[in-house]
Amino acid sequence: MLDQAIQLLAYAHGKPAATGRLRLRAEDFCVTEMPLLEPDGEGEHVWLWIRKRNENTPWVAGQLARFAGVHPRQVSYAGLKDRRAVTEQWFSVQLSGREDPHWEALNSETLTVLRHARHSRKLRRGALRGNRFSITVREIAADETALEKRLALIGAEGVPNYFGEQRFGRDAGNLHAAQRLFANPRRRMSRTSRSLALSAARSYLFNQLLSHRVDDATWNLPIAGDAMQLSGSHSFFIAETSDEELMARVYSKDVHPTGPLHGRGETPVQGSCHQLEHAVLAGYADWCAGLEAAGLKQDRRALRLMVQDLGWQMTGRAELSLEFSLPPGAYATSVLRELMQATTPAG
Repeated sequence: MLDQAIQLLAYAHGKPAATGRLRLRAEDFCVTEMPLLEPDGEGEHVWLWIRKRNENTPWVAGQLARFAGVHPRQVSYAGLKDRRAVTEQWFSVQLSGREDPHWEALNSETLTVLRHARHSRKLRRGALRGNRFSITVREIAADETALEKRLALIGAEGVPNYFGEQRFGRDAGNLHAAQRLFANPRRRMSRTSRSLALSAARSYLFNQLLSHRVDDATWNLPIAGDAMQLSGSHSFFIAETSDEELMARVYSKDVHPTGPLHGRGETPVQGSCHQLEHAVLAGYADWCAGLEAAGLKQDRRALRLMVQDLGWQMTGRAELSLEFSLPPGAYATSVLRELMQATTPAG
């Protein structure tokens, strides 16, 4: 039921008719991190710009820790990148008072150290401007004119900011783990598995609320008492009413309505928004209680995701090439979901 509910999330622009195949090869899904800053050349932390192919980010971090002979906590990265893809991103390794090893000895068919430099500080989670995507969808079956109109619509109006399916694990495994954890809070789990389960549960609840607002056509519009997030920021303010000034800011993409990332503490929303969120989350009281007991704190996430610098090209071989950028925490698969029904090979 959990994995089925993910498939049933509402579409902002109607369920797409186009179909295609995604990730037939790693090079069909390329991700390049957009960093906040570059290493300054001095310090006890080594920053490494790494290209990986069909490997996940924690695996690379583990390889770096073993190769450098440091504790895994001394290796950091700004964000997780897709496994079934070719991606480039920064990692940092703390080497207090030590010389650099020969990093290029790490190079293999799936991992390449492209450059490295010293820096005064470690790379912190979330310290990135976003990610740039280059995606090829193959075996397209679509009316080309309709597909281009939908692309233009996505570029102009954005898409619902759903957490992607990869957040929930294969066959919704992270959600099932969360369900077991909430039923037995003393259940023994590794720190990583527990963190994945809790994040998946909170993301699932956010998706359900967002889907409800997509159905109500308010995913991109404020309702009374909404928490409006400033574009490019985590800051928000409460919109007691939807006046002309607020609507102008919404239409200019300066602010976005938000949904709850559930946890401890009082929700900041008021009025109609509070009533709506309470009604939706009431059906998941056990999960809400479990997230609170686990110590997670209330947070907000924008309901609307704007797709930046969107470009596309159709070829005569029934292929679509896409280029776009997304802010941190956003999923390219949520953009593709509004565009077409794309299938991915199993495994």
